[in-house]
Amino acid sequence: MPIEVPDCHCVLCQELTELDWRTRTTADTVIEHGWQVLMVPADDAGPGWAYTIGLWHKHGLPELAMFGLDARVMHQLLNDLAKAAVNGEPAAADQERHGIVKGYPVVLKSVDYRWYEAFFGTAIGFYRRPPFDFLQVVWPSRDGAFPWQPGGDDLLNRQPRLWLHPDEHPVGVWTQDL
Repeated sequence: MPIEVPDCHCVLCQELTELDWRTRTTADTVIEHGWQVLMVPADDAGPGWAYTIGLWHKHGLPELAMFGLDARVMHQLLNDLAKAAVNGEPAAADQERHGIVKGYPVVLKSVDYRWYEAFFGTAIGFYRRPPFDFLQVVWPSRDGAFPWQPGGDDLLNRQPRLWLHPDEHPVGVWTQDL
């Protein structure tokens, strides 16, 4: 049963029926499973990413996003994190989580809302407008360095730094269309 999310304007709370196929599919999946993981595959422009839709509406939890790994792997990892959050291990900003990526911790970082339009269009279509929160699931290099640590710079082309204001983000594949 959904919890009461203040100021929720999503397609379910507004009982909208005239929806495009993508939003209808998302709404049906959220109703049935509690959230959906949407995958954006890698292409010639850059790495892929995946993110949840429905955690905020159905459970009052932040949505989750992950970048730069195989889409199927990110799908599974986000489902695992979402299940854990729904089952009492809530995700929070600047939290380090273990047991998600084999042998490595991940860190959850708050996404600056100015990135939403660039990466989370289907979530915007579902929620219709903020507020809804996103956390980026950030993974380390093979040496265990995160993007903000020495040795983590090589991760820039695999995962953006969405916790930064877009004007502060290093120029690269993630900023070329901004």
